[in-house]
Amino acid sequence: MGDILAHESELLGLVREYLDFAEFEDTLKTFSKECRIKGKPLSKTAGSSVKDSTSLIIQKDLVAAFDSGDQKAFFSQWEEHIPSSVRDGDPLAQKLEFYLHIHFAIYLLKSSLGRPDKEELDERMSYFKTFLETKGTAMSQTTEFLPYYALPFVPNPTVHPSFKELFQDSWTPELKLKLEKFLALIFKASNTPRLLMLCKENGPSNKEILQQLHQQLVEAERRSMTYLKRYNKIQADYHNLIGVTAELVDSLEATVSGKMITPEYLQSVCVRLFSNQMRQSLAHSVDFTRPGTASTMLRASLVPVKLKDVPLLPSLDYEKLKKDLVLGSDRLKAFLLQALRWRLTTSHPGEQRETVLQAYISNDLLGCHSNNQRSVLQLVHSQSEAVRQYMARLINAFASLAGGRLYLTQDTKVLRMLEERLKEENKDVITRENVLGALQKFSLRRPLQTAMIRDGLVFWLIDILKDPDCLSDYTLEYSVALLMNLCLRSSGKNTCAQVAGLVLKVLSDLLGHENHEIQPYVNGALYSILSIPSIREEARAMGMEDILRCFIKEGNAEMIRQIEFIIKQLNSEELLDDVLESDDDEDEDDEEDHDTMEADLDKDELIQPQLGELSGEKLLTTEYLGIMTNTGKSMTRQRKGPATTQWSEDEPLRRPVTPGGHRTGHPV
Repeated sequence: MGDILAHESELLGLVREYLDFAEFEDTLKTFSKECRIKGKPLSKTAGSSVKDSTSLIIQKDLVAAFDSGDQKAFFSQWEEHIPSSVRDGDPLAQKLEFYLHIHFAIYLLKSSLGRPDKEELDERMSYFKTFLETKGTAMSQTTEFLPYYALPFVPNPTVHPSFKELFQDSWTPELKLKLEKFLALIFKASNTPRLLMLCKENGPSNKEILQQLHQQLVEAERRSMTYLKRYNKIQADYHNLIGVTAELVDSLEATVSGKMITPEYLQSVCVRLFSNQMRQSLAHSVDFTRPGTASTMLRASLVPVKLKDVPLLPSLDYEKLKKDLVLGSDRLKAFLLQALRWRLTTSHPGEQRETVLQAYISNDLLGCHSNNQRSVLQLVHSQSEAVRQYMARLINAFASLAGGRLYLTQDTKVLRMLEERLKEENKDVITRENVLGALQKFSLRRPLQTAMIRDGLVFWLIDILKDPDCLSDYTLEYSVALLMNLCLRSSGKNTCAQVAGLVLKVLSDLLGHENHEIQPYVNGALYSILSIPSIREEARAMGMEDILRCFIKEGNAEMIRQIEFIIKQLNSEELLDDVLESDDDEDEDDEEDHDTMEADLDKDELIQPQLGELSGEKLLTTEYLGIMTNTGKSMTRQRKGPATTQWSEDEPLRRPVTPGGHRTGHPV
C-alpha cells in the first residue's frame, strides 16, 4: 500500500494523460472531478499541452504553405518536423511526398488566371526534376509514378493526356485531405501517452528480447548440468582419496602395539577423516585399540546418507514417441532425441535412472529387437546433421550404463551401424565423438571386442592415431582406450603384429603427447602387444628401449613404474603362453558393471528452442505423457562381484576400461 501512495500522483497523471489522448472527454471530466472530491493528488502533464499546441501550429503552417504554393517553406518544415525514418521508410509517406512535389511543380499552371511567369515555372520544374533525379529515383520502378518522370520535359502539361487527372478540380482538394490526415496521424503518434508506451514495452514488440533471454536461460541450464556432473566427478575422486587414506590408517594401527602412536592420537586422526554424519555418533564410541577398527569405520563413513526419496519420472507414451521419431519432422526428431537423452543424463543415479532406462528398454525405444527398416536406430544415417548427432548422443548415453550396453549389444546389428557411421562421418566432429564413445564402451564386452577386431577396427584406429593433433581430446582418449581394449585380446595382438612397425611408431609418438590422460591406455596397449615375440623383435630393432628410457627421465612416479614394466616385457624371452592364447574364450565377460555418465554427452548443444517451442522434459510430459505413471517398485539389477584379477597402479592396464570410468576411480 505504501508503494501505491508514493506513486499515486504519477499513476493518476498517466490515466488522465491517456483519457485526454483517447478523447474520452466526459470520462476525463468525471475522473478529474472525483479526484478533486477525494483529495487525490493529480499531477498535471504540462508537457502534453505544450506539445499539442506546438504540433497544431506546425500542421497549420504546413497546410498554409500547401495552399499558397510556397514550395520552399513547405519542404523546409516538412524535412524539419517529419522524422527521416518516416520519410525514408514509410511507403505511404514516400507516395504522399511524390504527389506533393507534383502539386508545387504545377501550382502556377493551375492557379494563375493568365499566363504564368515562365521563369518561376521553370524554377519549380527544375526543383521537381532535381527531386526525381535524387530521392525520387526510388519510385521510378513503380508503374503508378512512371508517367510523371516526363512532366519536366513536356512543353504544355495542361493539354497532355498523361497528366489530365492532375488538372481536374478534385485533385488538389483530395491531396490536401490526405496531407491533413497524414499530419494528424504523425503528430498524434509523437504525443503518445506514457501509459501506452509502457504497454508497448511489455508487449509483443519485445519478442526479440524475450527470445534472447529464453536462449540465455537454456544455455544457463546446460552449463548448470555440466557443472553438476563435474561436481559428481570431484566427489568420486574424494571417495577414492578416502579409500587410500584407509590404507594409511591400517599402517598406523600396526604401530599401536609398539606404542609408537597412541590410540588417542589415532582417534583424533580418524575423527578428522570421518564424514560429518559419523563424526559425532561413532568416533568417540569406538575402541581404536583393536586392529582394523579405525579403517573399518573409515570405510563405513563412505556409505552415503540416505537422502529423501527421489520421485520417479512420469511414464511416457512410447508408441507415439517412436512414431514421431520415425515420421516427424527433422526438428521434432532432434528435440525428442535430446529430451530422451536428458532424461537419462540428468536423472538421479539409482532407482530414478534405472527406472528410466528400464522403461526405454522394455518399450524397445530404439528398435533393437525389431527388424523393421524404419526403426529409430536408422536415424543414425539420417540426412539431417542434427538428427544424426542427437541419435549418436543418445546411443552413447545408453552405452554409458551397463544395462544400456546389454540392450544395444544383444546382436551385432547396432555395432555394424556404428562402425559404418564412424568410417563415413567426416562432417560432424561431435557425431563421430559419440559414435566412438559408444563403441569404446561396447569394447568392455568380449563378444563385441571379437567382432570389432574381425571388422578391422584396429587398422582404422591406428590410421587416425597417426596424426593425433588433428583429433579432439575426447576422440583421442577414446580412440587410444578402444585400441588398448582390443589389444588385450590375443586376436587383437596378432592383428597388430601384421603392422608391427606402424603400431609401435604410433604408440611411441603418443607417449610424448601433451594430453596426459591417454598415457595409461598407451602403456597398457604397449605392454599387451609386446607379449608377441615378433612385435618384441620389431621394437628392439627400432630402439624402443632407448625411447622408453627418455620418458622415464621426464615422467611422474606412476608413469616411470609403468614404463619399467614395459621395458621388462620388452626384454622378456618368453614365448606366448598357451593361457594367453585362450583369452578369446567368450564364456566369461570382462565388462566392469559400473555406470559412467560424462558431461561431454550434453556439451555444445546443436539446437536451441525458439520462443514458445517445447523442449526437454516439458516436451515429453506435455505431448507424450503416458496413461499410467511409474510405481515405486525398485528395478535394481543383479550386480556382479568385483573383478577377480587384481591390478596395481604401478602396472600397465591389463583389463578393459573406459576413460569415464577410469577417471572417476572405479576399480579395474
